[in-house]
Amino acid sequence: MQFEDIFVATILIVLIIVMGKLIRNWIGVLRKLYLPSSLIGGVLALLLGPQALGWVVERIWNEEVVLAGGLWPERVLDIWSDLPGLLISVVFAGLFVGKTIPGPGQIWKRAGPMVMHGQTLAWGQYVVGLLLTILLLSPIFGISPLAGGLIEIGFEGGHGTAAGLSDTFTELGFEDGADLALGMATIGVVVGVLLGTVIINWGIARGHIDKPEAKDEEADDTDELSEHETREETRMPSRLRDKAIDPLSIHLGLIGIAIGIGWLLLEGLIRLEATLLVPVGWPELMTHIPLFPLAMIGGVALQVFLARIGWEKRVDRKLINRISGASLDILIVAAMATLSLGALGTHFWPFVLLCAAGIAWNLFGLLVLAPRMFSENWLQNGLANFGQGMGMTVVGLLLVRMSDPENRTGAMDAFGYKQLLFEPVVGGGLFTAASLPLIAQFGPVPVLIGVSIIMTAWLIVGVSGIGVRSASSDEDEDDSG
Repeated sequence: MQFEDIFVATILIVLIIVMGKLIRNWIGVLRKLYLPSSLIGGVLALLLGPQALGWVVERIWNEEVVLAGGLWPERVLDIWSDLPGLLISVVFAGLFVGKTIPGPGQIWKRAGPMVMHGQTLAWGQYVVGLLLTILLLSPIFGISPLAGGLIEIGFEGGHGTAAGLSDTFTELGFEDGADLALGMATIGVVVGVLLGTVIINWGIARGHIDKPEAKDEEADDTDELSEHETREETRMPSRLRDKAIDPLSIHLGLIGIAIGIGWLLLEGLIRLEATLLVPVGWPELMTHIPLFPLAMIGGVALQVFLARIGWEKRVDRKLINRISGASLDILIVAAMATLSLGALGTHFWPFVLLCAAGIAWNLFGLLVLAPRMFSENWLQNGLANFGQGMGMTVVGLLLVRMSDPENRTGAMDAFGYKQLLFEPVVGGGLFTAASLPLIAQFGPVPVLIGVSIIMTAWLIVGVSGIGVRSASSDEDEDDSG
C-alpha cells in the first residue's frame, strides 16, 4: 500500500463529506429528515462506485470503458474498507473521556425508568431477531444463525457498530452480515425519523405532549452531532494552552491512551482465557471480540484516573467530541462506500423480515411498554429510547428535542445519564461485540434463552417500578436526614 494511495483515499473521502453537506443544504427534504451529511455522502460514494455506476456502465457498454469500475480506483476502495475497523475504536474511546461520571446510585435515581426501558428494548431486539432466525430465516432461507444478532447490531448499534464488527462477521463465516447490518442501520435512521415525527404529531393531537415551538432551521446542528452523544460547549482550560503543543495533539494522545488501555485489557482477557479456560474445553471467544468495546472501557478508566488526580477539568469535552465526530463521519462514508449491494440482494427477504420485525418491536416498546414503565411523560421519555433503538443515539436526541424542546420533562437529562449504564453493555458495548461469538460457539437457542431471561427481568422490574421506588425512598431518607 503506497503512501500516495492513502493520501488520495483520505482527500477523496473528505471531499465526499463536503459534497454530502452541500447536497443536504440543497435538498430540503434531507434536512427535514435530519439525515447526517456523512450518511448522504456515503450513499453518494456507493452510487459512484463499482456496484452502481460501474455496474450500469458495464451493462450499457462493455468492460473496457473507463468508468466500468466506477469513479473510485480499487486501491482506494481497499483502503476505505479498512477504515471502519480502525476508526470505531477512536469513536468509542472518546465516549466518556472528559465527562463527569457519577456513581451508579446517582444515575439510577435520575434515569432509572429510562435505563430499564432502554435495556428492555435492546435485549428484546435479540429475542425477536433470534426467534425469527431460528423459526423462519435459517430453516427456509438458509441464512447463518448469526443473523439473529443483526437487529440489535444494526438498529441499536448503528452504522459505527455495524462497520466495526465487519471483521468479526468475516472471521465467523458470515461476511455478508456486516453489509446487512449497515443496510439495516440506514433503514433504521430514515424510518426512525419518519415514524418518530408521525408519533409526535399524534401525541400532540391526543394531548400527550405540548406543541413544540418553531425554531430556526438554519441554527439547527443536529446533523453535526456525534452518533452517540451531544457536543457539550466547554472552554479550553488555560493549563492546556501550551504554546509548544497544540491542544488537539494532547487530546489525540488521551484517545490513544484510552485505546491502549483497551488493547491491554483485550490481550489480557485473551491470554487469561487461553491459559485457564481453553484447556478445560471452553471455546475461544475473546479472540473474536473487537477492540472498540474495550477501548470504551479504557476511556472510562482513564477518566476515573484523571478525576482521582484532579485533572478531570483539564480535558476539553468539546474537542474530544470533534475528534470522535470526525472519525465517525469518515467511518460512515467509508463503510457505506464499500457496502456490498450483492449481499443485500442475496439475502433480500431475510433483510426485509428482520427490518420489519425490528421496527415492530420498537413500536411495541414505545406505544405499549413506555406507558407502563414511565410514571409520567411516557411519550417524551419513550421517544428517546425509540430513536436510539432505531439506529442512532442522535435520532433519540432529535425526537426528544422535537417533543420537548425546552426539556421541561427532564427526558433529555435522563437520556444522557442512561448512556452510562447502557452503552458499556449493549448498543455497541461488550455484549453487542460478544453476541456473535456466543451465537457461533453455543448456538442460537442457548443465547436466546439467556437474552430472554435478561429482557424479562428488566421488563418486570420496569413495569413494577420496584427499583425506582426503592431509589426514591433512599433519596427521601437522605433528604430528611
